[in-house]
Amino acid sequence: MTKTTPLLIPVILSGGTGSRLWPLSREGHPKPFIKLFDGETLLQKTYHRASLLSNIPRINGKPFVLTITNREYYFISKDELEKTDLDSIFLLEPEGRNTAPAITIAALWIKENFGIHASMLIMPADHMIQDEKEFILKVNQAVELNHTQPSYLVTFGMKPHTADTGFGYIECGEALIHGFIVKHFHEKPELKKAESFIKQQNFFWNSGIFCFHIGQFLDEIKKYAPDVVKHAESSLGSIMNYQTTGLKKIEIPLTPFKECPNISIDYALMEKSTNVAVIPADFKWSDVGSWLSFSQLIKPDHDGNSVVGENLIINSKNTFIQATHRVVAAVGVNNLIIVDTPDALLVIDKSHTQDVKLVTSKLKQNQSEILHSHQTINRPWGSFTTLQSGPSFKIKRIEVNPLKSLSLQSHKYRSEHWVVIEGEAEVTNQDKKFRIKTNQSTFIAQGSKHRLHNPLENQVLKIIEVQSGSYLGEDDIERFEDQFGRL
Repeated sequence: MTKTTPLLIPVILSGGTGSRLWPLSREGHPKPFIKLFDGETLLQKTYHRASLLSNIPRINGKPFVLTITNREYYFISKDELEKTDLDSIFLLEPEGRNTAPAITIAALWIKENFGIHASMLIMPADHMIQDEKEFILKVNQAVELNHTQPSYLVTFGMKPHTADTGFGYIECGEALIHGFIVKHFHEKPELKKAESFIKQQNFFWNSGIFCFHIGQFLDEIKKYAPDVVKHAESSLGSIMNYQTTGLKKIEIPLTPFKECPNISIDYALMEKSTNVAVIPADFKWSDVGSWLSFSQLIKPDHDGNSVVGENLIINSKNTFIQATHRVVAAVGVNNLIIVDTPDALLVIDKSHTQDVKLVTSKLKQNQSEILHSHQTINRPWGSFTTLQSGPSFKIKRIEVNPLKSLSLQSHKYRSEHWVVIEGEAEVTNQDKKFRIKTNQSTFIAQGSKHRLHNPLENQVLKIIEVQSGSYLGEDDIERFEDQFGRL
C-alpha cells in the first residue's frame, strides 16, 4: 500500500433470513452461517476475501472490517470472525430495515473514524466468489473510479449466462476507464424480457456488491433519500461513544432506528443517481440465492446427480440430495432437489426452486417454530438440541463449553430437571451453590433463580434437561446476570 492509495473499509452485511434456502437456512440461523461442503460458512469466506485487500486499515495489528448484523447474530458472527486473522467492530441492528439504513450508518461511522476521503466496499456475507484475484483487481478499479473526477458510485455487474428472472439487470451506457456509466437499472424481469437482455452485450446481473467514496455517498444519499440520512444520523448520534478505540460492538437503539425507511440502497440511491458506474466482473460469483444455485456448487456426475452426505441416487438424473443426519435414497426420479434436516424435509423440482418462499410464507402464517430455528440452536455458552416436546413438556440436550455459564435466570411458567450425562456441573439454585457429576441430577423449581456453569477447563458439560409447565417458549426467561451482556 502506497501513501497515495485511498483507504478502503470493507463493510460486511450479514443479515437476512435466506428463506429460499429453507430448511437449511432459518430465521435464527440464516444463510451466512450455513456450513458449506468444505466446512466453512459463507460469512467466514467473506471475511477471508476481505482480508486479501491490500489497502484496508489495520487495528490492533490486524486487518480491519466493519460488520453490520442483527443483534441476535452477534455471538455467532463473532465466532466466525475468530476463525480469521481479522479485527472487526460490529454495528448491531435491533431489527432489519433493509440495506439503505445499514449502509448509511456504516458510512457515517467510517466518516467519524477514517474521514470522508475513504472508500467503503459493501460485501454481502451470503455471496460466493471463487476467483479471488479477479475480485481484488475489480475492487481496485472501483476504488479508482471512486476517486476520479467526476467521482462514481460503483456497482459490480455479472455477465448473465441464463435468462434468470431472480436477478435485477443493469443496462450499460458510455464506456469509462474501467467499466461503464449505468444507463438504467431493470427490476427482476419476466422471462421473455430476460431472454432479450442476455442476447445483448450491454446487460449485466446486479450483484449487490458496491464501492462508494464516503464523501460522495453521503452527499448523494442526502440528496435522494434525506429521511434515511436523518434517522441514521439520529440512530448513531444517540450512542455516546462509537469510536474505534476499545469498543467491539455498538448496539444501535431501536428508537430512532425504527423510524428509518425500510428501503434498499438500490431504490433509495442507485436507481436515482446520475453518477453511477458498473464494472463488469467475471470472478465466478453466486449469490447462493436458491437451492438451484446452491446445488450447482457441487460438481455433478455424468447423470447430473450430486449428493452431500452418505446418500444414494439410483436410476435418476439431474438430482441433488443434501442430507447429513441420515441416509436418503432417491430411485427413478428426475430433476429433483431433496434437502433433509432432523426436523424438516424439502422435496422440490429444480424448475420451482424460487417457490420455496411459498413454503416459508405458509409456515409464517401458521407461526411454525421450524421457520425460526433448527433442532440444535447455538448460544454463546454452547448449544442445546430439542429431542422431544409435547403440550406440557420439552426434553433438551444441553452442551456448555469449558468455563462458560448460562445466565442467572428464572422461569415463570416451567420447572426443570437436570441430569448430567458427561462432565461436571456447578449449579446455582436460589441461595445454594453445589456441583453434580455424571449420572447425578437436580431439580429447578418454577420461579427459582438459578444458573448452570461448566467449571472444567478442558471438557464440555452435557446434560439432559426435562422441562414441564404450562408454557415452554424460549422467551419465558428473566435474566439477572450474564457474562455475555444479554440483560
